[in-house]
Amino acid sequence: MSPSQPSSSSAADSAAVDIYWLPLGAGGHSVRYNGRLFEWIAARLQHRSRDDLYHAALEVRVDGARWVIEQAPASRSDRPDRGVLVEGPVGARWAGRWRLFRYEVRRWRDGTIADIAESVDSPQTLSTDPAAARRLLDAVGELPTAVWGRDEQHAGEMWNSNSIISWLLARSDIDPATARLPPHGRAPGWRAGLMVAGGSG
Repeated sequence: MSPSQPSSSSAADSAAVDIYWLPLGAGGHSVRYNGRLFEWIAARLQHRSRDDLYHAALEVRVDGARWVIEQAPASRSDRPDRGVLVEGPVGARWAGRWRLFRYEVRRWRDGTIADIAESVDSPQTLSTDPAAARRLLDAVGELPTAVWGRDEQHAGEMWNSNSIISWLLARSDIDPATARLPPHGRAPGWRAGLMVAGGSG
């Protein structure tokens, strides 16, 4: 059944779009160290205190099914059922010819969110509207394949996993402002997704 097709069961009346905030680099020491270094430099340049950095993922329940939406490095996994709908390049568009420099966006039915045990102030329910949940699931396949870590769209921020989540919320008519970051938290790339969603009509 397509995500956009409502079920005839009573489950069609029950829906939720939940966001999870995962500490940047959860489960990976290298990513966590690089993230802290990035935030230290950014805080110095912007003359502010350092914040904790977060990566967002979504869980969508609608029509009796549960879906996980998350951006991750492109994988050689033998799990074809992980629901990859979109792939994009990392760092530079020409580099995307190699899997090492590609990311993937998953719309994974009955999937898992990596390192969910480390999530903070999560889950947060952003919507219980079944129509909005279906719009969000459909929108995953329409995501821009922007270069991760670059600002190709001149949005003032680099495109990354948080951009993808905020873009999906905006395009689904779910108010992104309902997603509350944990105290002293920051989600780099969030504003880029909102700006690109607004500009793409």
